[in-house]
Amino acid sequence: MGEALANLKTKAKKMKRDIFVLVEVAKHPTTPIYVKLLAMFVVAYAFSPIDLIPDFIPILGYLDDMILVPLGIILVLKLMPKEVLEECRENVEKSEKVKQKNWIAGTIIILLWIGILFWIVSLFL
Repeated sequence: MGEALANLKTKAKKMKRDIFVLVEVAKHPTTPIYVKLLAMFVVAYAFSPIDLIPDFIPILGYLDDMILVPLGIILVLKLMPKEVLEECRENVEKSEKVKQKNWIAGTIIILLWIGILFWIVSLFL
């Protein structure tokens, strides 16, 4: 049981690091626009408190986080040239971003979702 938990923690840390690699991918000047957009979408979804399937729904609520986010990460990483991907990984390793809690990004994403919800509500009023 202890080994399974350690393995799960290792995978979670790798996924967190890969999210920051996607941020670097989105900022890289040679990244194609469709990959930048996909990377930004995956990062926003990963940090967003709003999911396609709410977490309070038993089992399914967490499956979207355990399936959609990793699949999005894999897809973006597969679309990137190896040398650019290695450069982005090196940039993440050099920075301390992975170790920090990014409250600013979380706040921006929450405000973005609130704005979208207000816009949708205003369409129906």
